[in-house]
Amino acid sequence: MRDTNFLIENNAKSIWHPMAHPAEMRANPPKIIMKGEGVHVTDVNGRTLLDAVGGLWNVNLGYSCDPIKKAIADQLDALPYYSGFRGTSTGPSIELAYELTEWFKPEGMARAFFTSGGSDSVESALRLARQYWKIKGQSDRTKFLALKKGYHGTHFGGASVNGNANFRRNYEPLLPGVFHAPAPWTYRNPFNETDPARLAQLCAAAMEDEIAFQGADTIAAFIMEPVLGAGGVIVPPDGFMKLAREICDRHGILMISDEVVTGFGRTGAWSGARLSGVKPDMMTLAKAITSGYFPLGATLINEKIAEAFEGDQTTFGSIGHGYTYSGHPVGCAAGIAALAETKRLKLDENAVARGKELALALEQLKVRHAIVGDVRYKGLMAGIELVSDRDSKKAADKKTMAAVADGACEAGVMLRVSGNNLILSPPLILTTADVAKIAEGIDAGLSAVK
Repeated sequence: MRDTNFLIENNAKSIWHPMAHPAEMRANPPKIIMKGEGVHVTDVNGRTLLDAVGGLWNVNLGYSCDPIKKAIADQLDALPYYSGFRGTSTGPSIELAYELTEWFKPEGMARAFFTSGGSDSVESALRLARQYWKIKGQSDRTKFLALKKGYHGTHFGGASVNGNANFRRNYEPLLPGVFHAPAPWTYRNPFNETDPARLAQLCAAAMEDEIAFQGADTIAAFIMEPVLGAGGVIVPPDGFMKLAREICDRHGILMISDEVVTGFGRTGAWSGARLSGVKPDMMTLAKAITSGYFPLGATLINEKIAEAFEGDQTTFGSIGHGYTYSGHPVGCAAGIAALAETKRLKLDENAVARGKELALALEQLKVRHAIVGDVRYKGLMAGIELVSDRDSKKAADKKTMAAVADGACEAGVMLRVSGNNLILSPPLILTTADVAKIAEGIDAGLSAVK
C-alpha cells in the first residue's frame, strides 16, 4: 500500500463516495479508516474510535472475528470462485442455504436465492413477487406498496419502493406502479397522533384505503422494514406489522420483510418479523450475514412461493434473474462461520441487554440537551433526532449535525449522520463499558453546539 502522505493527498480525488456530494467530499475529505479491532477502528492519523456505526449496520461480530477470517482463507485455498448459474453449484452455497432456511424456519422460510448485498436482495424479491403472480395467472398484479420513510436500497426497484425523497428525486422517473402509505411514526405523522396504538390503526386504515383505490388485484406485494433504519430508526408501534400482515392476507398481497438491517439479532430477535410474531412471504437479508467480511446477501421465500415455482408447467417459473456472484463460495463460507459465531455468542441476547443500557443513556441525554427532539431505539439500533426548536420540531441544520458528529469523534466515538438524525448501530459484541463510552461521546458532541 502507498504511504500515509499519498493517501491523505489523494483522498476523495479519484473516488466518488456513496451517499455524498463529490464536491463536498473534495472540500472536506472523509476520514480514512486503516484498521479495525474489536469494536474500534483506527484512522490514518492513528486515532482510535469506538465504532458506534458498526461499519454500516453490518459488523455485528466486530473487526476481529478469527473464525470468519479463517473460513475465507481456507475457501480461497480450496475454491476462490465458481458460478452458481444453471448446472453448477458449490459446497458452501448448499450448506449456507440449508443453514438459513433452518435459522428462519419459524418465519416460514423454505428456500434461499443468493445475491451480492441488500439492494440485490430487494431487487430479487420484487422480481420474484411479480413472477409469482404470472405463474398464478394473475399478471395484473404488478404494483408495489411500501411505507413512507422506508429504505430498500439503491437499484431502480429498491429506489422506487424507498419512501424518502432524498434517495429518489435525482433518479426519477422510477419504477411505475409503486405507492406509499404513511409510516407509523409517533414523532412525525400526518395525523398528528402521538398514541402508538391509535397511530397503528390510522396507518393500517391508510394502507387499506390505498389498496382499495389501486385495486387489490393489481398489487403484487407490500414491503416494509420491521424497524425503519435509514429513515431515522423509526420503531413501529407494537402490533403494526401484524396489522399489515392481516391486510395483505385479506387482499391476497405478498408481504416482503426487509431484514437487511434487522436480521441476525440487531433488534434483540433473530429477525424483526419474529419480534413482531409475523410470517412474511419473503425476507431480504445481507449485512450481518457475513458480518461485513464479504459482500453477500440472500432473498428467502416461503413454501407457498416455492411450490408455485417448482410446480410450474409453463415458462413463467424459470428464473431469468441472477448475479455473477450469486452463491459466491468464499462469501458463503464467511456466512457459515458468521452464523455459527452469532449463535455461539448469543448476540440477540447481548443486543437486548446492551440495548436497554443504551436506551437509558439516550433518554438521559434527551433530558440534558434541548437540541434532542426525540430518541428511538430497539435492541442495538437507535436514532437521535436533533431539532433547533422542540415545540415546532424544526430539524437541526446540516452544520449543526456535522458539529455534533465532529465533537463525538473528538471524544473518540464514530457516529453516522442521516438528515437530522444521529444513527447508532454498533457491533453486537458491545460491552457495558462500550455503551458508556458511546454515551459520553454523544454527550460531548451535543455539548459542542451549545
